[in-house]
Amino acid sequence: MNLIFRLIRIIIHAFYRQKLHFLDTGIVAFRVLPFDLDINRHMTNSRYLSMMDLGRTDLLIRTGLAQLTWKKKWGSVLGAATIRWRRGLSPFQKFEIHTHVIGWDEKWFYLDQKILTKDHLIAHAIVKAIFVNREGSIPASTLVDLLGKKGEHTPSPELPEAVKHWTASEDAMREDGYAFAKTHFKNEQE
Repeated sequence: MNLIFRLIRIIIHAFYRQKLHFLDTGIVAFRVLPFDLDINRHMTNSRYLSMMDLGRTDLLIRTGLAQLTWKKKWGSVLGAATIRWRRGLSPFQKFEIHTHVIGWDEKWFYLDQKILTKDHLIAHAIVKAIFVNREGSIPASTLVDLLGKKGEHTPSPELPEAVKHWTASEDAMREDGYAFAKTHFKNEQE
């Protein structure tokens, strides 16, 4: 991982920063470094999603979810992402990543991530993530209940229409992928 030093910084800082409720917004700040650039001298598009991984890591640690899942030997997996780039980031430009949980369904958590400068929205992404153990996926409500107050169930906020449309599109794309794999690969399973 070519972001290892940033990851180490995120992990160390997260333990000393204010704790967050899992529905709060986590904010981390960075600066565009020379190895983030592409041939056009702005931050390469693939770097945005990598940097957003760091934003999610900060949120996981500061909400206590990382510690909970590490103890139980659970892992988190990104299932899908959609991103819109609005502007580029120049060398040495400062930016922030804002990450928050939009809501969840039976299986997935949906997160909103924005990359911002002081004056502009640079990129906006929606991602869905799942937590897994050796037996398979862990229902999102299980994690929410573990993070909430004892004996209290927290319902998901209403998912925005854009997220509902995206998940429907993503489901159709997944089915197309399954159909392709079944016709092209002998041992393919869903």
